[in-house]
Amino acid sequence: MAGSVDPVSWREARARLTAERAALGEVAGTHYPGLARVEGTPLLVRDEWVPDAPLPLEDVRVGWNARPAPPAVADPSEGLPPGYRTYAEAMAGLARPRVFEDRPSYRLLDADLAKGSLSFGPARYFDGVNVGEAVAHELAAGTPGLPLRRRIGDPCDLSRRTALLAITTLTVTESGTYVLHWRDPEKVAHAGGLHQVMPVGVFQPLEGAEGDLDPWRCVVREFHEELLGADEDYPPGFDQEAWPFHRELTAARRDGRVRVRCLGLGVDPLTLAVDLLTVAVFEDAAFGEFFGGLVRENAEGRVRTAAFDGTVPAPMQPAGAAALRLAWRHRRVLGVTPGRAP
Repeated sequence: MAGSVDPVSWREARARLTAERAALGEVAGTHYPGLARVEGTPLLVRDEWVPDAPLPLEDVRVGWNARPAPPAVADPSEGLPPGYRTYAEAMAGLARPRVFEDRPSYRLLDADLAKGSLSFGPARYFDGVNVGEAVAHELAAGTPGLPLRRRIGDPCDLSRRTALLAITTLTVTESGTYVLHWRDPEKVAHAGGLHQVMPVGVFQPLEGAEGDLDPWRCVVREFHEELLGADEDYPPGFDQEAWPFHRELTAARRDGRVRVRCLGLGVDPLTLAVDLLTVAVFEDAAFGEFFGGLVRENAEGRVRTAAFDGTVPAPMQPAGAAALRLAWRHRRVLGVTPGRAP
């Protein structure tokens, strides 16, 4: 295989990527001097990806294209140990995290949040891993010229690769407390060793390719899994609309005790991961009702609450930093009053 490396060297570069993600992310950002950032964070962005004001999640229109044009770059094979065809195969064989499964996912094809629209097509989770983790690994390995990164080009051009969308949700109470996650590198394939707001989850269907395109349904499942420590495997034929947790949380959203807004969209410069930035503002009593049993540790790392005061913990995943900064800018519109007694 052209450009292949021995397994020991590959593992060493993977270990460096795991241990030095924050520093490597800063280096990656220097390769895109002409691209805009979200609120002074490293998250890369296009103008139309951040609305002027928080957008109610229900106002985001979602489109579907079952047969999109293939991406320009897919399943790169350079820099892999002999015997592995893709980066996901190498990870599974040489550095498998606990959470690592090739589930059906959605490929983001187009985004214009100034107009409130997103468009998707079908994909698999490993489609994103094979490009995103490979391009980050290339930087960690010190590959001369970074040929894969150059071949991909503009990270904000969604036609260049299979861009999977993660929904990053800042969960904050009206009195100014939010839920903070530390992502354990032993457990996760992406962003290990960094802080992040929560919940966060790749936008994926429960079943089929186009029957689960409501982002709220994905957010509800992530609330249950990440904040309450529930299993992410659902039985065949699972009816989410009939699920008590979904019904009750949706009712709280409908009556205003939970308010969910879209803040924007951006790209991580290291892995080229794409995140939809949202904020869920809970009345304090509603937060206690749903998450009084907040876990201290879940399948992806450690969980705690923190003061929503305009600061950003370090090291922080760019999407989480951007969500915190945007929410802080819009805190009055969102109805969050930091320091107010609950």
